[in-house]
This record gives sequence, C-alpha cells and structure tokens, in this order.
Amino acid sequence: MARTMEPLAKKIFKGVLVAELVGIFGAYFLFKKMNTSQDFRQTMSKKFPFILEVYYKSIEQSGIYGIREQDQEKWLNSKN
Repeated sequence: MARTMEPLAKKIFKGVLVAELVGIFGAYFLFKKMNTSQDFRQTMSKKFPFILEVYYKSIEQSGIYGIREQDQEKWLNSKN
C-alpha cells in the first residue's frame, strides 16, 4: 500500500509547491504595482483596504515613511 501512495504524495507535494510559488510571485507583483502606482493604491483602498494597510505597514517597517500621508492628501485634494 505504501507504494501506491508515493505517486499521490508526489502529486500533492508538487501541487502545494506550485501554489506557494504562484502566491509568492503574485505577492511580489502586487507589491511592485502598489509601490510604483499611486492610482493603483487608490483602487486598492476602495476594493481591498486591508491589503493596502499591510503594504503601508510593511514599508513603514522598512523605514520609509510618508507614503500613506501623501496618498491621503492627494485623494482628498482630488475630491475637492
């Protein structure tokens, strides 16, 4: 019975590995897009505010401050 489970275990392992790689690359491209586009951050603030909050906290942890304030200032000025 152990022999029949090996191919199944390999398929499951490969599936999990592919899912993790897709997640890592997806997170990287999402971060890169948010890091370079203020308009995309505004879209994220409307659709997925919790993801934008994680972005702000991560860049503040790395020592970059003021992005959140710049975004809020621009978005408030664009409403007026």
